[in-house]
Amino acid sequence: MRTTIDVPEELMSALMALSNTHKKKDAIRIALEEFVRRKKVEKLLALPGNIGITDVTEELEEMELGECAGPD
Repeated sequence: MRTTIDVPEELMSALMALSNTHKKKDAIRIALEEFVRRKKVEKLLALPGNIGITDVTEELEEMELGECAGPD
């Protein structure tokens, strides 16, 4: 999408330096992608609740060892 915006030169220079780009277009794209990513993370973190995770590492290792031993 093509658009025209007025960005202060100092801000654009800082953005290009921080994003390590030489093109204004690339710097703005990176900044927009990062902004959207951060907002999505904020939304996820704001969701209520949590999930329970059970560590089944030992059980999986025992199963794998049993499979490696082969039939008796």
